[in-house]
Amino acid sequence: GGAGALPPGFRYGGGCWGLNCPSVSAGGSASGRPPVWVVGAAAFGPEELRMSKTNNFDIQNPFCVLCGRTDDCPEKYGEKRTYVEYNLTVHYYCLLMSSGIWQRGEEDEGVDGFLITDIRKEVNRAAKLKCNICKKKGASIGCVDPKCKRSYHFPCGIQKECIFQFMEDFRSYCWEHKPVQKLPDKESTGTSQCTICLDLVEQLPTYTVLKSPCCKNAWFHRECLQYQALSAGIFFFRCTICNNKDKFQKEMLRMGIHIPEKDASWELEENAYQDLLQRYQHCDIKRCLCKKGRDYNEPDSKWEIKRCQCCGSSGTHLACSSMKSWEQNWECMECRSIFAKSGNYSKQKKRSLATSENTDGTTCLLEEPSPKCPRPSPGSQHSFLLQSPKIMCQNNLTACSHLELPASNRVTMSLSPLMSNGNWSQTKKHLRKQRREVSNILKELKLQVNTKTTRLNINAENIWSSALKGFRQRNFSPTNTIEIKFTNCKNRSKTVTSVASKPHFFQLLMLHLQNSSLFEGSSAKNLSLDFQAGKMIAVSLVHGGPSPGFFSKTLFDCLVYGSENVKPTLEDVADVGVAQTIKKIKHANSLSSLQSAIHDSYEFLAAAGCLRPITALCDKNMLVNDILIHHVIKRIISPLESFRQGLKTLGVLEKMQMYPDAFSSILCHKPERLSAETICDLFTIHSSSDVNKAESADFWMRYLQDVESGKSVLTLEDILLFVTGSLSIPPIGFDPEPTIKFLHIRHPIQNRLLNCLELPITKTYKQFKNKMEFTIRNTLRVERE
Repeated sequence: GGAGALPPGFRYGGGCWGLNCPSVSAGGSASGRPPVWVVGAAAFGPEELRMSKTNNFDIQNPFCVLCGRTDDCPEKYGEKRTYVEYNLTVHYYCLLMSSGIWQRGEEDEGVDGFLITDIRKEVNRAAKLKCNICKKKGASIGCVDPKCKRSYHFPCGIQKECIFQFMEDFRSYCWEHKPVQKLPDKESTGTSQCTICLDLVEQLPTYTVLKSPCCKNAWFHRECLQYQALSAGIFFFRCTICNNKDKFQKEMLRMGIHIPEKDASWELEENAYQDLLQRYQHCDIKRCLCKKGRDYNEPDSKWEIKRCQCCGSSGTHLACSSMKSWEQNWECMECRSIFAKSGNYSKQKKRSLATSENTDGTTCLLEEPSPKCPRPSPGSQHSFLLQSPKIMCQNNLTACSHLELPASNRVTMSLSPLMSNGNWSQTKKHLRKQRREVSNILKELKLQVNTKTTRLNINAENIWSSALKGFRQRNFSPTNTIEIKFTNCKNRSKTVTSVASKPHFFQLLMLHLQNSSLFEGSSAKNLSLDFQAGKMIAVSLVHGGPSPGFFSKTLFDCLVYGSENVKPTLEDVADVGVAQTIKKIKHANSLSSLQSAIHDSYEFLAAAGCLRPITALCDKNMLVNDILIHHVIKRIISPLESFRQGLKTLGVLEKMQMYPDAFSSILCHKPERLSAETICDLFTIHSSSDVNKAESADFWMRYLQDVESGKSVLTLEDILLFVTGSLSIPPIGFDPEPTIKFLHIRHPIQNRLLNCLELPITKTYKQFKNKMEFTIRNTLRVERE
């Protein structure tokens, strides 16, 4: 520019930032040439200056420091931003597309990461470049073609139909080197509708008309596309015909459409989802217990309405469904039946059930392993252990154990095809996969557990009563960390509180549930398969205890899919007398023999409510079905529902319903027998730099193989118990993960708080084996005593 006097607020070289002079007076030039003033990076002569004075240019309408324009059009130039503290105004797109500036700062520094000093340098750099379109200085954008020397302002480039790519390196192409869309030779030209504004558009790709890359006959106005992109944002901008997102966005970005990284405009509107905030507040239980009506809702009380977790359009008062205030999960009958009729349930193959019962007893859908199993001989194949019956009696009968039943009253459960020897290897791999999935699910549920501690005082001689007392105490919460304190009623002063107490407590509790007749009371026996039993199992799973492993398939299906969706079979009946009655009716081959069978069992059928008129032989099928449903399910429907409510603790039942196959692997199957490979994979070996890790690890692995093959006085369960206090690997896994350290010590040392086993470094394997057996055997013996 000239060297004459400048208006206040202006100077040469593009160094002026405010550009906000309220009045401008032209000055002379020492060289005799008309003076040229630099407004930001744009150069203006006397004519433009007179125009600015006429337009009353002031602080309310500042110039952009890069293009020199006052236009405020966010759709074309981006948001126009003014920073009073820096005396700076800039169009966002002008800043993004400038060739000599990069975002060197964080998002909250400068202007969206563009540092103020860098913007100042870019303005000074552009002040030396003349725009090839308007012929004025301040052209901060250049064509990326290596042979092209054109520079221009962003608004000038828009007018000249340049392409600006808002991605990657933010490239700019001049009108000669810009990318174009090619029309295949086979496609015919003509007119079509813009699928956004529905106006006619020529089927010829130009700057103002763009073609969809994914749909043959989809054409758009560029302006329509740009408005659509600014409104939808990167998450919802897609082809209006086929909804393709990736391919469509990639092509539009290449052709210069700016797709902002933001939520859609309709999601940013105030109260956009106000209509969806209406919550269902009505109790739909058949018998509502609330005296103030089905619509009454009092939060944090038993009259709080809980909505169905699946559909949200059904509700229940907590009291009407026997729920606790901290329980989160409830599903209505409609959703439960729909879930049961979906693919997973209908395709599942039923497994024969081994249950036995007294003639007057109530069937229990629990399986229990034999109380004593012979230890397999060394090197023998791991065989699948048949699960023997589990009983539950009712009314005024004395508690009965399955050991007291005569052999004639037992029904033998055959191996299902899934568990045959030929498929055992494949089944074992499947179970391992499912158990890994369960482990991840339980770890997710454990995030609910906080650091607040709840102590349970447990009498080791009466585990069930003391556990019931602890779980029923008012301050017990399953979300608190549980601490176990063992006491001995004979010696009050003898108490044990250790890291191993909790897994030992859960092991004893699950063992009691297996072997108990599930009753409480003295003379008149009452069912104790109630809310607390299910709650104990749920707490055990989430807090790192063992899984029951003794559920029958029928019980599991009743819990997950609802008893109304389970169809019992003859194999589910353990009572020999009832089974023979059903067989006699089922195998009747004439109407007279069927009526005779019904006559012989008249009293039983009448008591069961299964009498129905028989007019044809085919009616026997409905009669058999009625007997099975009554005998296997209806008689225990009340305790079964209480058991389900208990399993809802910490959201366990909800996860069972979401992942039935995974949870079946731990609830219906015993944990896989430990092997040397399992223990080796369980522990992570750490060693100091001066230790021969390879030799020490070799001793460890060799010893595990000896234990597995029976060449040691210990078992693999003994080793796991010594380190972790647990006889088996819990479904959730160990926290922290077990580790091994080889140190210069005399004997093995366990740290159950860290699940760490410190092993001595020895010169020979014999020394290593002797130290292992001496220490572990004596430690466990002392603990048992």
